[in-house]
Amino acid sequence: MKEYLDNKVFRLISDIADETGKACYVIGGYVRDLFLKRPSKDIDIVVVGSGIELAGKVAAELGKKAKLSVFKNFGTAHINYKDYEIEFVGARKESYRYDSRKPIVEDGTLEDDQNRRDFTINALALSLNKTTYGELLDPFNGIADLENLILRTPLDPDITFSDDPLRMMRGIRFAAQLGFYLEAETFDAIVKKRPYRHHFKRKNR
Repeated sequence: MKEYLDNKVFRLISDIADETGKACYVIGGYVRDLFLKRPSKDIDIVVVGSGIELAGKVAAELGKKAKLSVFKNFGTAHINYKDYEIEFVGARKESYRYDSRKPIVEDGTLEDDQNRRDFTINALALSLNKTTYGELLDPFNGIADLENLILRTPLDPDITFSDDPLRMMRGIRFAAQLGFYLEAETFDAIVKKRPYRHHFKRKNR
């Protein structure tokens, strides 16, 4: 996968991540779209540590053409550079109380961050650190799901959708846009929470 990361932006992020001793990954939709051969300029970077700090250093190196926006309340930062939209976030884990949709957010590992993703195909990550540059981390067999046109949650779908009900709508949108099918347990979890069965595609296991 190194050839897909062979440009100035990724090399610069890699250099700064190594200089600051931070593990750093491209994650989510950008990686998914690489395998689907869909062009994308929206890049999500997850950092084991402060994503805001890394974004600030990257923006400084990119110079005046880079516009940095920081959202401290959310622990994220955004760089608009030429035609790239790059979002940086620190790896985190989230937990929810039964009576609130507002998560309790804590610093976490890459694994924690992948666990909280909506679908396996969006939990794919590529390392940006030099010793493992371009290495794919796919703990939930997201590549197999891409090949089989399957939408599946990384964890128990009841938990994934209860944590954030908007993920159900994202699932329907992905199914419509990409021509994918909702895996049976994932589909059933949506049906339990949304009684509009005829809107959903289903692929039996």
